[in-house]
Amino acid sequence: MVDFGRLLTAMITPFDSEGNIDFPQARKLAKGLVASGTDGLVIGGTTGESPSMSDDEKVQLFAEVKEAVGDTATVIAGTTDNNHRKSVELSIEAEKVGADGLLLTVPAYNKPTQEGLYQNFKAISEATSLPGLLYNVPSRTALNMTTETTLRLAEIDNIVGVKEASSDYVQITNIIDKAPDGFRVWSGNDDETFPIMCVGGHGVVSVASNLYGNQIKTMMGLILEGNIESAAAEHKRLLPIFKALFWVTNPIPIKYAANRAGFNAGPNRLPLCDPDEDFTSPFNPVMDEYKVDLPIS
Repeated sequence: MVDFGRLLTAMITPFDSEGNIDFPQARKLAKGLVASGTDGLVIGGTTGESPSMSDDEKVQLFAEVKEAVGDTATVIAGTTDNNHRKSVELSIEAEKVGADGLLLTVPAYNKPTQEGLYQNFKAISEATSLPGLLYNVPSRTALNMTTETTLRLAEIDNIVGVKEASSDYVQITNIIDKAPDGFRVWSGNDDETFPIMCVGGHGVVSVASNLYGNQIKTMMGLILEGNIESAAAEHKRLLPIFKALFWVTNPIPIKYAANRAGFNAGPNRLPLCDPDEDFTSPFNPVMDEYKVDLPIS
């Protein structure tokens, strides 16, 4: 049975001042995330600014991060977009460079039918031996992958779970309740980790864990111990930073926060840009309430 881990970090991608991927910083970040509680790294996802990266850059990043963390963490490669053939090709390349799994994101813009979604992910899964993690994020794709489609895909041997960011608790609970043994559900939103794990979710693919991994891991541990009251208190304590990290489009806030904390993550690539004072002025006091877990040196 494949287990990517409970705390998966959607890793930001460091860029240098010229806008090129800073691979030494990416390796340093990956190691720091493992040191601060992360079980697995999602590379080349939304938080990693994948739409602004070339396929060659992604493949090199998958390879560099996996080499950096070795067996201390899993590496899940974001290889899919709305171009099916390219998604297959990139998934094959990710397997060649050592990725442990694939992030299978619902395609944006095409708006396929549910049958189209099924056929798309089935074909990608058949192209490699890697386990796949589905990703349902209607806020970005304008398309919800239904409970029924997710459960159909869960029957495919190497599709092992779903990152659920629909915020539809009925749908998420039904998937958890009806999925076959070994198929796991991760929260796709930090502020929903507590309720989703309380109904049987496995963990979270987290943005906030780029900086606050140990604290999130503590909350998750309390849930697993059955200490729901203490876990709820931790959830409530962390909610302000979870929310603030999404005041403007992710990953703008988390990258700003990393730079402000002293980790050189560099700029965003256009069309994303640095936040303005309307964001930073209220954000900074919220951030200052929390200890940063990521080792900064």
